[in-house]
Amino acid sequence: MQNFVPVLPESAPFTAEQRAYLNGFLAGLCSRVQVAGSAPALAAAAPAPQALTPLTILFGSQTGTAENLAKKLSKEAGKRGFAPTVLDMSQIDLGRLAAEKNVLVITSTYGDGEPPDNTKALWTALGNAEGSPLVSLRFSVCGLGDTNYVQFCKCAKDFDARLEKLGAKRLAERVDCDLDYDEKFTRWMDGALGALGQNSGGATASPAATTATPASAPAEKKEESGYSRKNPFSAVVRASRVLNAEGSAKEVRHVEFDLETSGLVYEAGDALGVFPQNCPELVGEVLALLGCDGEEAVTLSDGITTSLRHALTAHYDLGKPTAELVSEYALRRPAAGNTATLVAPHHVVDVLHAYAEVKLTPAEFVAKLKKIQPRLYSISSSPIAHKGHVHLTVGAVRYDLNGKARKGVCSTYLADRVTVGETRVGVFVHSNKAFRPPTNNDLPMIMVGPGTGIAPFRGFLHERKARGAKGKNWLFFGDQRASTDFLYREELSQLQAEGVLSRLDTAFSRDQAEKVYVQNRMLENAAELFAWLEAGAHFYVCGDASRMAKDVDAALHKVIEAAGKKTPEQAAAYVEQLKTTKRYARDVY
Repeated sequence: MQNFVPVLPESAPFTAEQRAYLNGFLAGLCSRVQVAGSAPALAAAAPAPQALTPLTILFGSQTGTAENLAKKLSKEAGKRGFAPTVLDMSQIDLGRLAAEKNVLVITSTYGDGEPPDNTKALWTALGNAEGSPLVSLRFSVCGLGDTNYVQFCKCAKDFDARLEKLGAKRLAERVDCDLDYDEKFTRWMDGALGALGQNSGGATASPAATTATPASAPAEKKEESGYSRKNPFSAVVRASRVLNAEGSAKEVRHVEFDLETSGLVYEAGDALGVFPQNCPELVGEVLALLGCDGEEAVTLSDGITTSLRHALTAHYDLGKPTAELVSEYALRRPAAGNTATLVAPHHVVDVLHAYAEVKLTPAEFVAKLKKIQPRLYSISSSPIAHKGHVHLTVGAVRYDLNGKARKGVCSTYLADRVTVGETRVGVFVHSNKAFRPPTNNDLPMIMVGPGTGIAPFRGFLHERKARGAKGKNWLFFGDQRASTDFLYREELSQLQAEGVLSRLDTAFSRDQAEKVYVQNRMLENAAELFAWLEAGAHFYVCGDASRMAKDVDAALHKVIEAAGKKTPEQAAAYVEQLKTTKRYARDVY
């Protein structure tokens, strides 16, 4: 009797990449389960392989990026002779982790250094562990984050340090990826798989022969059209209107894009990636400080040559400067020149003002800039109810900093510089599988979405209506004033009249002396809210991560304590069970 590994024939209807992945998957199965070959000729044709190396890939993901990268890593690991298993971090506990031999971790960080929701149970267990329970584990960590935040990749850094402290052996150094993560992630993947292969004693393919091409945007959906983050669809803006009334302190817009010819597909709960352009006035200010007219030729990272003005408008980030840019200007400052100290510059233009006497060439300047990145917005439409187009709810960001007017890059691009029916904007779909309306149309749904956090819930409600769902729907919405900031007021009233929106509770913070927020409304209705949860309701939150989402979470615990007559510990366990069963989901930022 001899083991064999089944291999897909060349004639199988798969691409080369799909065939390689499936062959790796089948090999992984056969490395763990013995298969008896009944035909001698078959056994002779397929000699027994060397044992493959088991590999567990863990992901911590709030919006789906880390999950999709984990799947890409799994596919590449299968090609290289590993038998990979991909797990959501909520699916593994300390005991199982201690029994693993090879683990690669990919985790994002959101908000002010917050770990993704699906990592918290494991992180707590690691924090409470003592001694060296992970002494048999070999690992490496890849972090996903945004350098615009102070706590860049904090979750990955914490996991990396904690695993080592508990006895695990780090085989490849942690890599912290910014928004433009393709190159760094690929480098980490190659290094980590190579290190695991060299130390495994098992058979792995030569990295030189199987080096992956740079990861295309992982969290986007790849359709037959081929449109993605790497190749965005140029969508026409079909509508744009202000949702606030006259006198509001805010400017929130409803923006629609035409996807009719794109082939792009999204689901309620997904996000849309939007490629912005920088403000022409800001570009002009940068050019003046550089002493350039904008017609100077520069070469982009992909080898294409364009004008400096176009490069600064469409290709480079003029927001928070890179450390390399600041260092370059500081090093070139004349000894007898400006001795001012630049403290935490917020924008590239701040560096240029501080070091006005330093002049870089256009090529030197752009070499120290980051590429402009797409912004992700929660989709506020339903693909069933709004066929052929996609809607966003966008708050225009405008503020003063040190007496100077500043603008959000993408929000004011959409608000100020697009023309309905004419402007084309690069877009792609970013899948968020962890944030979906209930698949069971009979289950109730509770949504907490103040301000622009209402976006996905507008999509959820239209989705439920289009499905003919019988489950009840309860929305908590809040903003500053009812007279000016009640977003989608008429639409919500119509959904109530139709019986789609079963209950609507609002909290307008500045309509009375004492400020009232959505979490206050939750506590006021604790008994009914708990009854909905007991009836199987899914609970959703969308909006600001730093304050609102934390306050809503605290209120949810108090609701369960009060209405459910539970201790704080029991309430915490109840909430954890909601998360484990995927009934508590957050789309926070």
